[in-house]
Amino acid sequence: MRFHADLHMHSKYSRACSKDSDLEHVTWWARRKGVTLLGTGDFTHPAWFGELREKLVPAEPGLFRLREDLDRNVSETLPASVCGAPVRFMLSVEVSTIYAQGDRSRKIHHLVHMPDFEAAEAFNRRLGRTADLNSDGRPIVALDSRELLEATLDSGEGAYLVPAHVWTPWFGVFGSKSGFDTLEEAYGDLTGHIFALETGLSSDPGMNWRVSALDRYRLVSYSDAHSPPIVGRETTVFETGLDYYAVLDALRTGAGHAGTVEFYPEEGKYHHDGHRKCGIRMDPGETRRHGGVCPACGRKLTVGVLSRVDDLADRPPGSRPAGAAGFQNLVPLPEVVGELFGVGPKSKKVRAEVDRLVSAMGPELAILEEVPVGDIAARSPRLAEAVNRLRQGQVTKDPGYDGEYGVIHVVAPTDPKHPDPDPTPTLF
Repeated sequence: MRFHADLHMHSKYSRACSKDSDLEHVTWWARRKGVTLLGTGDFTHPAWFGELREKLVPAEPGLFRLREDLDRNVSETLPASVCGAPVRFMLSVEVSTIYAQGDRSRKIHHLVHMPDFEAAEAFNRRLGRTADLNSDGRPIVALDSRELLEATLDSGEGAYLVPAHVWTPWFGVFGSKSGFDTLEEAYGDLTGHIFALETGLSSDPGMNWRVSALDRYRLVSYSDAHSPPIVGRETTVFETGLDYYAVLDALRTGAGHAGTVEFYPEEGKYHHDGHRKCGIRMDPGETRRHGGVCPACGRKLTVGVLSRVDDLADRPPGSRPAGAAGFQNLVPLPEVVGELFGVGPKSKKVRAEVDRLVSAMGPELAILEEVPVGDIAARSPRLAEAVNRLRQGQVTKDPGYDGEYGVIHVVAPTDPKHPDPDPTPTLF
């Protein structure tokens, strides 16, 4: 079975989440996007943990599904093209460790996954000794990275940890602000229990392949979604049974890990270096020429992911290790449609148009990846052209930096075919 997994989620108890981030809404959006396996997010929060217990029921080994009556209500509000798609949940949480090591403050984020509620409860008891788990947002614990990994492994057979968005400046294990140069520095003698790394929005596998020390790890990508509409902006593709332990085995061995669907890394908000307040953005070469200092204010630049990869790379760009799973860079369908209309991706016009496209052709990811261009053209020639360009990598990139998302143009602004904003647009 081939399916998309998005195992980095935040529940409605995270500060940035919308009020509609309950399990029903997440299931609705997963079907619309074409995501089969989701992380629950935030199982350490007592209120959310209680809601997971109430609304989820066991499905395949280690996985859960929405309770039948709730799932039926969700399906009734979806078009027939997606309403029957299976959606499963894996117990997951993002944990922040803040501690001092090597004369530096370390702020490292980790993704923790559990095979059952009993293991999750054991993990919560351990974290509750050093953290207030009732606080909204990701839990912040007074453990170092190795201790968190040990607490994960002690919770039960099959529990595992994946370092989150490993290159992010402030919170990645390799980040420029508080990270390390090797995983061994962070996880010590337990490093052998790490077998997968989340690349984050600002990098993709092609960038990570430049660092030979990462060859033995599976590279995964998830959405880091704080609200249901952005579920699936990045996913990991598996060709396994729909089973917690099959996914775990694929991550450990590589067999069944089919690759990832990625942002263009330039769209991530820490791809380049810079100072957002000063409007200064630089690529790694420019940063080196300026000595890492902002020419506008004289302070140190926020060094982004591309520079940090350059620091640790021992291979040139374009390298690919033997046996590495592939990846595909895409732009979320609402962003593509918004560009064609000349409006924002969250506008009512875009939402209505994407509703019609999904009703006619299936989930958003399928439209971007799989639906033949000719079939798209039969309903929307302009969208077909845009999707074809996207699949061919014919895009222009305005890279993100210092917390500012980048912009990917499927139709370049200078392209004479780029449409003017239309007050009543339609792709049909």
